Amino acid sequence: MAYKRLEEHTFTWPGIKDGLMTLTHAQFEALFAVLDWRRVHTIQTRPPEAIE
Repeated sequence: MAYKRLEEHTFTWPGIKDGLMTLTHAQFEALFAVLDWRRVHTIQTRPPEAIE
């Protein structure tokens, strides 16, 4: 459970789909840091290839 009180700003909440509001951990942290959580994305990486 988390609690955050804003003095001058407002939260921009994600939409509700199938009765759920879904955020990644990074998006949750951005939301409660009063940042734009919509700009937080996962970096796509490839696993390292074995050297033969």
